[in-house]
Amino acid sequence: MLAAYIERLGTPEEIRVGELADPRPGPTDVLVEVQATTVNPVDTFVRSGRFRTPVPFPFVIGRDLVGRVVETGPGAHGFAAGDPVWGNSLGHEGRQGAAAERAVVAADRLYRLPERVDPYEAVAVVHPAATAHLALFTHGGLRVGETVLVAGAAGNVGSALVTLAVEAGARVLATAAPRDAGYCRSLGATAAFDYADPDLTSRLRKAAPDGVDLHLDTSGGNDLTAAVEVLAHRGRIVLLAGATTAPVLPAGRLYLKDGSVRGFVISHATSAELAAAAVAINRLLPAGRLRPRAREVRPLSAAAEAHRGLEAGELSGKRVVLSIRSKSNNS
Repeated sequence: MLAAYIERLGTPEEIRVGELADPRPGPTDVLVEVQATTVNPVDTFVRSGRFRTPVPFPFVIGRDLVGRVVETGPGAHGFAAGDPVWGNSLGHEGRQGAAAERAVVAADRLYRLPERVDPYEAVAVVHPAATAHLALFTHGGLRVGETVLVAGAAGNVGSALVTLAVEAGARVLATAAPRDAGYCRSLGATAAFDYADPDLTSRLRKAAPDGVDLHLDTSGGNDLTAAVEVLAHRGRIVLLAGATTAPVLPAGRLYLKDGSVRGFVISHATSAELAAAAVAINRLLPAGRLRPRAREVRPLSAAAEAHRGLEAGELSGKRVVLSIRSKSNNS
């Protein structure tokens, strides 16, 4: 089969596109004919070795896929040949990735693609949306009526955070570049503020006099001093980006508010947590509530180029989809 793979950790130049042996499903696995995959920041972390995880060589890159079931193992229940499916947790913890004509997926990490959903739209949002769901509910404990602050709300994860929080009955405040304010409000944010405004903290205090119940910063800046300043009584700060940051924690202010700080990476999510996120994602996909703001479809041969562009900051806000069948489309 054709695949994008590496034979050692390193730069994007290590990525090769060529023939590898077809994988075979185990007893509880599903063999999927892959239609498309994506390029995520975490894919670059795995490829470079920045995120340490077991990697078998040659290692097929990529985490997300859409495709159709080819074959199931005897213990892989709930799927049949021809079923349209998606997954978002390949390419780490010893699992081969998705950037290939065929991929083996554990049945408990594979989900049906709802009818009338564009697979290229779906594959572009399932990873950011699952990250957002885990941040809001698994780690953030979001409840109806709470106030959520999403910093970096116009990005891929940020827009999913806004959408899912609004759907859950929360009031959402967003920070973004001024040009993105309208987009954030279109997703359901009550208000959008300039993230670079020197008076941002005071503006947020006015918008949320009782404080922010859940604070999420997708930019990875992790300014805990500013976050704690606007935090409500028993508010929560969830860290989901910025692996190299080392911010100052105003511990006194935090504990006097009964506040908490939690961090997570989606790579550590359990199959049950990912399945709960998949239920929410599959409910919103057919309604068009989860869509990439900008999507670019490239052939599988562009995998290394996409990794370089992502690491260079050239793909901000854009989701790159790698088509296994050489579809090209910009939207």
